[in-house]
Amino acid sequence: MFNTIVKLSCHSKYKFIKKIADNLLEKFYSCEINCIEIDKSVLFAHHARGCTIVAAKICENVVIYQNVSIGANLRYNKINNEWENLGNPIICKNVIIADGAKILGPVVIGENTVIGAGSIITKNIPSNSIAFGVNQFKPKDENYDLIFNPNMPDSEKMIAVNKKLIKEFYNRE
Repeated sequence: MFNTIVKLSCHSKYKFIKKIADNLLEKFYSCEINCIEIDKSVLFAHHARGCTIVAAKICENVVIYQNVSIGANLRYNKINNEWENLGNPIICKNVIIADGAKILGPVVIGENTVIGAGSIITKNIPSNSIAFGVNQFKPKDENYDLIFNPNMPDSEKMIAVNKKLIKEFYNRE
């Protein structure tokens, strides 16, 4: 149901249907998605719970986890009586945005970049990077995918690994 609502919200040609879909996203998922352009391949992990996504453009194969905020970082200059830092982020192809990340302002997140959990990004991030903390980044190792890969482990494997961790935890005492 979530993916259908997202498609209606982001890609419907009818304002009335888009408005209904927007309301359903807010009611059932605490989620807002409002982009000038968003590719149909964008994937929202965990049903985008708690996300506020207001972007200029989100390109192909982007994965967005829960509690992510993408939006403005504008300020009003009282001396000049005008708004500054206008605009919203552009997220390039194959970007992964982890839990709780914030991407704010007229910035560009380069292709194949991973935005780490809890990051706060207000500056451009180059392609093939790992962004972390506040506006920090380093080159991404091409030999590894972080956080997401289409070949994700199944739930049974994750449960077995977690049971092993719990057993090791108890054995350390």
